[in-house]
Amino acid sequence: MQLILGFLFGALIGFLAYRARALSLSGALGATLTGGLIFGLGGIPWAVLLLTFFISSSVLSRLFTGKKAALGEKFSKGSQRDIGQVLANGGLGALLAVASAVFPDQDWPWIAFAGTMAAVNADTWATELGVLSRRPPRLITNGKPVERGTSGAVTLTGYLAALAGAALIGLGAVLFSPHLPSWGLMAIIPLAGLAGSTFDSFLGATVQAIYYCPACQKETERHPLHRCGNQTSLARGWSWLNNDLVNFFCSLAGAGVALAAGCLLF
Repeated sequence: MQLILGFLFGALIGFLAYRARALSLSGALGATLTGGLIFGLGGIPWAVLLLTFFISSSVLSRLFTGKKAALGEKFSKGSQRDIGQVLANGGLGALLAVASAVFPDQDWPWIAFAGTMAAVNADTWATELGVLSRRPPRLITNGKPVERGTSGAVTLTGYLAALAGAALIGLGAVLFSPHLPSWGLMAIIPLAGLAGSTFDSFLGATVQAIYYCPACQKETERHPLHRCGNQTSLARGWSWLNNDLVNFFCSLAGAGVALAAGCLLF
């Protein structure tokens, strides 16, 4: 019954997000699947962390649409999240919810889930708020100044936003983890989120697929067509490693760091 209610709640959230234009139709279906598993198997504590990520990221995306409009040519997708983006951010969390049902007496699925949500929230906050930085971003690998919106570029504003986004998830984990020390969770979950976001930037600067539009003479994540309608060609990176996969690896890194730190502290 809880699983059925979880999928009904996931479908409701997906529908409302679709109506609010935060999700595409495929994104709403993805939210129903991932949300149903997380809500139905994890219960309220897991639902709180997922909703904290989804609501805060959607609000930030709407608030600063104007700031990102000029950078739209660089990003692979628009502000409406599709099923690929939903699974990239919530797919691992759904698998961890299944693990929590298989191992109900174990804390590791919850710790990993909190790390996952902290990482994707940190990365989203960094992306949405990093555009507000007055200073130009620098490539994470060599510190070279680059254009705003460049994959792998970071700013101090973006890093502070990432830390705030991860800390918000950490606070939620503290409030809904009665069996684990609060000080420990508040220490490792923001750390895991920041680590995941940093790993995302590193992949973006090194091996993520980046394309080139000869008509606009600009780099972009868009393929096969740029926003102008012209075909793009691979400029650098691995062709199979798109932004959705980079986001998934970000969530995986957050889970891994949270688990490693949790093994040392708990």
